[in-house]
Amino acid sequence: MPQTEILDSVDRRILSALRLDGRITNQALAAKVGLSPSACLRRLRTLERSGIIQGYTAIIAGPGAGDGVTAIVHVTLERQTEEYLARFEKALRQHPDVREWHLMAGQYDYILRVQTPDMRAYESFHKEVLSRLPGVARITSSFAMRSSAGG
Repeated sequence: MPQTEILDSVDRRILSALRLDGRITNQALAAKVGLSPSACLRRLRTLERSGIIQGYTAIIAGPGAGDGVTAIVHVTLERQTEEYLARFEKALRQHPDVREWHLMAGQYDYILRVQTPDMRAYESFHKEVLSRLPGVARITSSFAMRSSAGG
């Protein structure tokens, strides 16, 4: 598990810049955070090796009007043992319509973001997949009317 308390202000500036632009060149990143390119690259590699930076990704534009449904799904499990959590997450990985999930503290055990082509597809996904996932006790779905990613 990464140790965020080892981060200094320069590391935090590097991470902040990368959150805004993961494709920034090392030279531009170094200038932005006030380091030489070689020092910046060393810090970047250290952040990657330590697991603080776990990877890089592209933010893909969501579907346009009429092109899909984004459901935010709150899931409560029957139990919260490590075995139940592991089985549930393993099952989630089998379904590409589940774009992301978060293990939560609070009222729900998980929050999922599910993307389907339309409401009929979501209804089918709910009946055929979500309700049959291992350990599920309750499902509550909400639907996005508008989305913004990262910006």
